[in-house]
Amino acid sequence: MIPDIHQELLDSAATIRAAADALAGPLARAVELVVAALRGGGRVFTFGNGGSAVDAQHIAGELVGRFLAERKALAAEALTADIATITSVANDYSYDLIFARQLEGKASAGDVAIGLSTSGKSRNVVAALKLARDMGLKTVAFTGRDGGPCGALADVLLNVPADLTPRIQEAHVALYHVFCRHVENAFLSK
Repeated sequence: MIPDIHQELLDSAATIRAAADALAGPLARAVELVVAALRGGGRVFTFGNGGSAVDAQHIAGELVGRFLAERKALAAEALTADIATITSVANDYSYDLIFARQLEGKASAGDVAIGLSTSGKSRNVVAALKLARDMGLKTVAFTGRDGGPCGALADVLLNVPADLTPRIQEAHVALYHVFCRHVENAFLSK
């Protein structure tokens, strides 16, 4: 078992290294896009399914609370957190619309929608990114594999070069931690 554990950890590190090589530029663009939106009075909305739902909440929590430094709260909301809205939309409309319907009611042009989908194919994430684009929001997608339909709807695509869901999610955590640090740095008093 120990050699297998060792190899899995090495595989995770290799995936994060590959993401670092491929995605430093796009990650910087995502930071710039979000900082510009927040400075302009916009908001950030995050969403995903399963582990990615929790990651969406983690991102919003770091922006509203703090990451490493004291600063003002930033306007971010995870659309995965309101179970009453999620279940009512899923029941009355479709599970595919649980995030799009929330964006329709809460978002405005100039805001940023951040969708997370390891496959890039999650229908509710795709629907929300499509609506976000139609409403004039900027879009960021955290994906893996080939980026799927989410990739085609993203102004900034953070597509981890991997196929295995756990490796993609591990790289997503590294990416969004760096993202949150640099967004936060933009709002520190100098």
